[in-house]
Amino acid sequence: MKTKNILAPACLSALIYVSGCSSVGSDVLAGRNALQTGRPNDAVGYLMRAAEVDPSYKTPFRIREGVLGYLGRAYYETGNDAEARKTLEKAVSLDKDDPLARLYLGLTLLRSGERERGRKEVDGGLKAIDDTLEYINTDRVTGFYWDPGMQIRGAVKKTLAANLDNAQLAVAAERIGIEFDEEIDRARRDEGRSRGGSDSGGGN
Repeated sequence: MKTKNILAPACLSALIYVSGCSSVGSDVLAGRNALQTGRPNDAVGYLMRAAEVDPSYKTPFRIREGVLGYLGRAYYETGNDAEARKTLEKAVSLDKDDPLARLYLGLTLLRSGERERGRKEVDGGLKAIDDTLEYINTDRVTGFYWDPGMQIRGAVKKTLAANLDNAQLAVAAERIGIEFDEEIDRARRDEGRSRGGSDSGGGN
């Protein structure tokens, strides 16, 4: 009887943990969908809840993006630069190679007046996006589904080569960041179709 009493709380804790992990994925998915459909305030709600449960959560896709990166982007898009910066600094500290976290940290810094560091982070995020897509493209089996017309990589190279002012850089970088995030879903959907199945691109 004593053993059962000890095991019961442990089993309950495990169930709560598994349930929590599942809800985190669902909230991140809902947050991404809200960002992609122009509802950043809604995204903040979903992503805050997910980050409170597991701030190190990453999407289970080929390009694994962190919940804090998405939450920072949501804060940025609502104009809450203080929370955006704090969240994105933490996201980059957890994963310095997260392309979107670096990109949106740079955009937040630019808008906050820290132009030198802001440009450096934006450039770093853009280069990471380009490097990520170039690496995936070396996969001879499925790499061609990713940025097949090289629109994103072309835009990155053009932006990095141009002598843009801060406002122009921000506009170009925001557009590339949105395209890169949406490319994750487009490529997954196209890969799914090629296998004879269906993949909406938005699931976990």
